[in-house]
Amino acid sequence: MKLRLSKRALQEDFQGSFVKAILEVAAKGNLISFAGGLPNPTSFPVEELKAASIKVLETKGTYALQYNSAEGYKPLREFIANRYKKQGVNVNADDILITNGSQQALDIISSCLLDPGDTVLVEDPSYLAALQSFHLYNPSIKTIDLNEDGVDIEQLKESMSKYDHKFFYAVPNFQNPTGITYTNAIREKMAEIMKGKDTFFIEDNPYGELRFKGEHQKSLYTYLGEQAILLGTFSKTVAPGLRIGWIVCSVKELMQKMTEYKQLIDMHTSTFAQVVVSQYFEDNDYDAHIKKIIDLYGRQCGYMLEAMDKYFPDDMHWTHPEGGMFVWVTLPKGIDAVEFYKKAADEGVAVVPGEPFYEAKRGLGTLRLNYTNSKPEDIDKGISILAKVIQEMRK
Repeated sequence: MKLRLSKRALQEDFQGSFVKAILEVAAKGNLISFAGGLPNPTSFPVEELKAASIKVLETKGTYALQYNSAEGYKPLREFIANRYKKQGVNVNADDILITNGSQQALDIISSCLLDPGDTVLVEDPSYLAALQSFHLYNPSIKTIDLNEDGVDIEQLKESMSKYDHKFFYAVPNFQNPTGITYTNAIREKMAEIMKGKDTFFIEDNPYGELRFKGEHQKSLYTYLGEQAILLGTFSKTVAPGLRIGWIVCSVKELMQKMTEYKQLIDMHTSTFAQVVVSQYFEDNDYDAHIKKIIDLYGRQCGYMLEAMDKYFPDDMHWTHPEGGMFVWVTLPKGIDAVEFYKKAADEGVAVVPGEPFYEAKRGLGTLRLNYTNSKPEDIDKGISILAKVIQEMRK
């Protein structure tokens, strides 16, 4: 039999190939890993979810194990809407579609908005899994540089005037991979440029509740209204294995199309998982749980920044996140990040070079480091090893 794959399956995927290579390095075992984006498993509310599961099976078992609507479990959507309202974002349960993580949300949005050749705007660097998802729909991807306070406003103004973007995708809070957060001043300027255009702003916010210092910034929804589509997830605050994310969209026609597509591809997100999580929220103090994660990640980020100050040479630069999971590092001039990650793995430390996070740029000498899933002693040891590799590569 001759295998006849689709053009989509055959198209080259730089980001995907790079992720595969990184995973192969990590599979060597016995590595100190700063490479993943994994929440710390000590933060998972295992006993509370166990109790919620038992309660659901005893009181709502037949409902939780049955097929359900594509939109998602209504009490869970109401819970999400109420949390948004507390943050000044006025949405209701009917504006929310439950998805299998925010990764599925990216595919749903792309399927409903993109035709081949349509123009999409992304940050540079951007979340690599979003780039992979968009590439499946063959758009023309344009990029905009990031500064430490957010996107480059002049570049945004130029791009919005030059191209007819279907949407602008960004992670304004504790951005993946850089860890930066857009200031309110930048958000206001963005809204001034985008307001009234036929371009959606896709605000992906998986880390927004994980702020351990500084002040919360406003959602772009407060500036752009229905022009903003919000993505969220419980993967970083409850547990990623539950695969519960969501889309917030106030444009009824688009929400209807996304719901129809969701129903087509998988019927609905696990009813059981949704009802269990909803029961967990009903029976536990979710804010107190998040506070524990914030305290943990704040300490771990502090350990990593202190180790960098201690071991790294003066001609290196790194971001100082106020929350989230990542630090973005710029290596000394002349050190190739891809070669560096290979040598670091040989010395027992896994990192992610910056290349796959860029749509087109290469050779910029950048790294993404994750601090949430390592012990303090491993953070100190791992950073010291990275410093040693840098010193050896400079000889």
